[in-house]
Amino acid sequence: MIIPAIDLIDGAVVRLYQGDYEQKTQYKLDPVDVVNNYADQGANWLHIVDLTGAKDTDKRQLGLIKKMVDTQRMQFQAGGGIRSEADVAQLLDIGVKRIVIGSLAVKQPDIVKQWVTKYGPEAIVLALDVNIDASGNKFIATHGWQESSGVALESLLDDFLDVGAKHVLCTDISRDGTLQGANHQLYTEMKQRFPQVIWQASGGIGSLADIEALKPSKVDGVILGRALLEGKFTLKEAIQCWQGE
Repeated sequence: MIIPAIDLIDGAVVRLYQGDYEQKTQYKLDPVDVVNNYADQGANWLHIVDLTGAKDTDKRQLGLIKKMVDTQRMQFQAGGGIRSEADVAQLLDIGVKRIVIGSLAVKQPDIVKQWVTKYGPEAIVLALDVNIDASGNKFIATHGWQESSGVALESLLDDFLDVGAKHVLCTDISRDGTLQGANHQLYTEMKQRFPQVIWQASGGIGSLADIEALKPSKVDGVILGRALLEGKFTLKEAIQCWQGE
């Protein structure tokens, strides 16, 4: 499935380059209009990153996200600085279907595993952003990619699979925002090792050929951000490409 993504700061649609708030591009788009546009083109899901909420959980853009969800045009997964069960409950209460959790899954895995158990594996997406070293080790980065956790992707997944976690959004940080293609070798390897995981690939997709190149990896979803906002191709074209039309 193709999943368009939208990043929000103070109500505006933006993109950050490799997670850096200082390298921000702002687009003159209304987030609700984006929802309707993507729905018209065939999207069934939207990935929302609340960058304001990620910096300050007291300023989470719940009102705006609720407006987007209330269109009832598609399903939504949302994240950005999820640090407490209250954050999870707030988003679920306004109709978000899946909560995307990043750093906390690495820093406090036992807490997040409790949420997987309590709310069910369909309600939680683990957002695992990795730096891959020269030896091929995949270490998860945290806190907007500013820190390396020293935790290997595979060991964290082994831990979470014990409680039935199933949705993983995995980004190769070196590819994010580059439009130079996704790391399909990474997803091929991960899908083979963890076939029970529903993998969402993210980072680097800049052309329909990049989407085509991901097909053999057997990922289950492809997150598209900058390429759509910059008109590299349309969402409809991406969906057609993924479905082989």
